[in-house]
Amino acid sequence: MSLRNRKALSYLALVVVTTVVLTLVYNTGMAVWEGRPRPLYRSLEVVIQSFTTTGYGEDAPWQTPQMNLLVILMQFTGIGLILTAVDIFAVPWLRDALSPTAPTTAPEQEGHIVVCGHTPRTEALIEELDAREQAFVLVERDETRAQRLHENEYAVVHGDPESTDVLRAAHVETARAVVADVADDTNASIVLSVRAVDPDVQIVTLVEDAELAEYHSVAGADEVLSPRQLLGEQLAAELPTTVTTTVSEGVSIGEAFELVEFAVEESSELAGNTFGEVSLREQFGVNVLGAWLDGTFQTPVSPNTELDPGTRLLAAGDPDRLAELREAMASTVRPLSPQRVIVAGYGDSGQAAEDVLSETSSRVTVVDRKEADAVDVVGDARDPDVLADAGLADASALVLMIGDDTAAILSTLIARERNPDVRIVVRANEEENIEKLYRAGADYVQSLATTSGRMLASTVFEDEDILTYSEQISVVRLPAARLAGRTIVDAAIRSRTGCTVVAIVRDGDTITDFDPARFEFRADDDVIVAGTDESTTTFESEFGTPA
Repeated sequence: MSLRNRKALSYLALVVVTTVVLTLVYNTGMAVWEGRPRPLYRSLEVVIQSFTTTGYGEDAPWQTPQMNLLVILMQFTGIGLILTAVDIFAVPWLRDALSPTAPTTAPEQEGHIVVCGHTPRTEALIEELDAREQAFVLVERDETRAQRLHENEYAVVHGDPESTDVLRAAHVETARAVVADVADDTNASIVLSVRAVDPDVQIVTLVEDAELAEYHSVAGADEVLSPRQLLGEQLAAELPTTVTTTVSEGVSIGEAFELVEFAVEESSELAGNTFGEVSLREQFGVNVLGAWLDGTFQTPVSPNTELDPGTRLLAAGDPDRLAELREAMASTVRPLSPQRVIVAGYGDSGQAAEDVLSETSSRVTVVDRKEADAVDVVGDARDPDVLADAGLADASALVLMIGDDTAAILSTLIARERNPDVRIVVRANEEENIEKLYRAGADYVQSLATTSGRMLASTVFEDEDILTYSEQISVVRLPAARLAGRTIVDAAIRSRTGCTVVAIVRDGDTITDFDPARFEFRADDDVIVAGTDESTTTFESEFGTPA
């Protein structure tokens, strides 16, 4: 039963009870106080006359104060009931009559996106669609929500997204893609209905429970996305430790090569200059593999990138040359060593974050309220003692994947107070709590809705530039036969592949000090390059195979 119907029934019950009570009291008062007994039906008539303000007839005037007060009470009661009736019946009727009704069919169009259901996640998707000027149609089952969306000038169709007729009314057969974001079980049913209308249209679904993803695929979904899992990966990627450096088997660099991370200090000569202006390769003979800029790892670094204080660079080269760089720039240089990271909350997001971090050199401590094989400390992250047991004092980062934002805010406050230097990244379940988490001391906050919307847009438009995934820097050794007779500059290795040449192996010797514009490769040389997995694969395709 709807809220409106419940209000109407309650009002009618109030009218009946009030009428009966006042009829009995009036009938008794006329007999006892006025000495003029009346039949019960006559007393009922007077009460109704009072409620409807139509007059009192032969009973007026009354001689006793008690009866006059009773009649006044009846008059006020009648006014109250009339005003209540206006609010319950007249106002909603007028609102329905004057408000536009949500349509049950959409205008004919092609190449649009059909979005089944409206949630904070799909709202974030709509923002992405608007930015791309991409047409869309919302299919919303709830009449009130559909009408509100229509009033807010959304393109919406009111109807059940599991119905093939409703999906045809949204013109699924001419759509670019269909996105289903209702309940996990309902999404599977929507997929089957969409396939009945159009077997070929792209279907993307969201799942709360990652274990149900395979059943959406069985139903016919092309892509099944788990926002919580991706959010865990994305938050883990905000930590510098997730940009790992691995040296593949067969790469023998020895003592002539070292990987270090150093921060640009405010007093450093680097601060305020662009990467191209500082020319670290020319000055110190070191190669910069990448830089952390606003929490994102960029490789290679653009020459126009400004090196603000706090920017961290990942560099490779001869240890002595790196030491010279440290002295010249008065910045803190440290080897890439294992760091301690605490992951609080071991749901889908926490597990995804732990999986990403486990691939790095980080020492990961998992905190959760429930015991599990991967949980190292059992307890509430809001408890300072629990965080202390997890090693907060020595931790370099804390990843909060707590399901309740209020608890996450308190945990952030505690962690910031106990370790002012720890980097705190947090999952926000509600958009309105993001600012609170930042004020509590979080370094980076990402909302589930925003991640979901970007994730959906990235999938629908088949691009990956919307999301920041965790990165891995690999150092690999490959043959340089196809580079014979060319220099690094001639071959445009960095611009074509994104890789950085850090060393050349020639006749068993490793050369790390070379001029990229003059050093020519030989056919039997091996080259040692560093870059993301994608860029090293590109290098191997372009230059690593035999000529």
